[in-house]
Amino acid sequence: MLISKIYRKYLKNKLFMKIIILFSVITIVTVIIFSYLMFITMSQAMVERQLDVQKSAIQSVSKYINNKYESVQTMMRDVYRNGDLASNTSYFLEHPYEEYVNYRLDRFYSDNGATSDPVQFFRNHVEDDPDIASLMLYSAAQQYLYVYNNTQFKIVGTNAAHSYVPDAMYLEAGSNVSIPNIWVRQSIQLPESPMFSVRVPINNNTSLRNIGQLQVYFNSEKIWGSLENYKDEFKGTILVLSSVGEVIFDSSGTYYGQKYPYADQINTVYENDVTTTGMSITKLTDIQGGYTVLSLVPKKELAASYRGLRNTILTVSTICILFAIIISSLFIGNFAKRTHSIIRFTRKVKKGDLTARITDIKEDEIGQIAKSFNEMLEELNLYIDRVYKAEIKQKHTEIAALEARVNPHFLYNTLEVIRMRAISQGASDVGEMIYSLSVLFKSYVQQKPRYTLKDELEACRMYLELFRIRYKDKFSYDVQYDKKLENKLVLKMSLQPIIENYILHGMRTDRADNQISIRVTSQDEILCVEVRDNGQGIHPEKLAQIKQGLLHPDIYSGSFGIRSIHERLKLLYGSIYGVDVQSEFGKGTVVTVWFPDLGEDEVKNV
Repeated sequence: MLISKIYRKYLKNKLFMKIIILFSVITIVTVIIFSYLMFITMSQAMVERQLDVQKSAIQSVSKYINNKYESVQTMMRDVYRNGDLASNTSYFLEHPYEEYVNYRLDRFYSDNGATSDPVQFFRNHVEDDPDIASLMLYSAAQQYLYVYNNTQFKIVGTNAAHSYVPDAMYLEAGSNVSIPNIWVRQSIQLPESPMFSVRVPINNNTSLRNIGQLQVYFNSEKIWGSLENYKDEFKGTILVLSSVGEVIFDSSGTYYGQKYPYADQINTVYENDVTTTGMSITKLTDIQGGYTVLSLVPKKELAASYRGLRNTILTVSTICILFAIIISSLFIGNFAKRTHSIIRFTRKVKKGDLTARITDIKEDEIGQIAKSFNEMLEELNLYIDRVYKAEIKQKHTEIAALEARVNPHFLYNTLEVIRMRAISQGASDVGEMIYSLSVLFKSYVQQKPRYTLKDELEACRMYLELFRIRYKDKFSYDVQYDKKLENKLVLKMSLQPIIENYILHGMRTDRADNQISIRVTSQDEILCVEVRDNGQGIHPEKLAQIKQGLLHPDIYSGSFGIRSIHERLKLLYGSIYGVDVQSEFGKGTVVTVWFPDLGEDEVKNV
């Protein structure tokens, strides 16, 4: 019911409102679809860009670790390339440190300087690389750790009977990049800061037998330097895992010093994948170094990267929709206003205001319609001046001619009656008849500003009184009307010709019961006067001619009095007014006249 009420009040028969709503719906749907497609495209592009950033970040981390791994490998290759250095290193690891010192003193003059001394060689590398936290040489034969810590060099005993270090070194001999062993860390008193180690076996250059290991410990926090270009862009967490799942580097600082709890799941992931929990994973594995670099980005963080884009698109779309609707509404509303102006103008013209004009100076379609209406009114006014007014003047002339013909005709008939009466007998009632005639004649000749129903009925009564005197007891009349109606304005000489027709053509002089009655009623602003007699009636053929004369007064002649009344009423007041004749031959006639209820204040002389 509410929707139906709103539709009837705001939409029904309102074309421009429907156009605005239709255009608004089309605009909103179009902008929403376009915004959605644009958001999907741009968000995917931003996600891909973010994934590229993540990939570049882990590549940079992998490159850093790989550089450290290669630097350690290069360090050992340099040892093997130098024969003296390789021999001295083998002797250094296979003999006690005191024997090595004596060995070096014996060969002092034959050596080519510090480059052949493994102690000095490795010390130089520690000093050259600030990322090295510590460097350690392990002698499998002597079970000693030779440790370089900053500029210090110390020897740590690791006898198997008193330490787990030899077992740990043996078990981890195959790994390359890993976290420091806890026993080794405690033995050489490494700090608790995050570190990762690169392990390289050392073989005798002659027998190729393994004689120990080289372990270089790097500060894991230095890996942040490889992320310098991405620290403001990458999302989520970047992890570096060893081959056994130990956390070498963690950008979130959560899993340092422990095994990553989801290492098994990570092994099943390809380079790029999304887990069931909505985690986006980018993976890069270095087979040679045995480590894996991961980028873990929650789906919510990826969504946050284009949240600003979504808000921007929503804002721009809303503004576009509002502008499109407001501008189109103003534009269409302007047309609606101009159209309603034309409608109001046509209503004025309909009410008869032919001076109204549309003030629209634009040259578009509505402006051309307004211009055409104005030109049409100009032509119509010219036509009215030239034709319609001339026709009205002609009708008024005809009405005046009709009245001029009616008055002499009436006077002639009246005088003829008096003449016949005077000839037939010299009765004393002639004076009374002449008096009635004079009063009657005066009522028609005298011009009155207001001619009422009472005046017309009085004229009829005086006329009937003449013939009542003439025929004495053979004729009677009756006039009935409400006193409230006597001041109603009516057409002059609109009833007397009807009564005259009865006297001349309907009354039976051989009978004593001749009677005519006049009855006036009012209904729906129409005065109805019924004149009924019991005279001779009208022959059917004659009655048909009279009715045709009333319908087509310009074609049929005859019944001048009734036809003149009928034509004057229709010309002056409209087609619903006029005269109707009903008659039954030999029994009588009923003539009905319809007048407009003009009220009592009209001053026009009708």
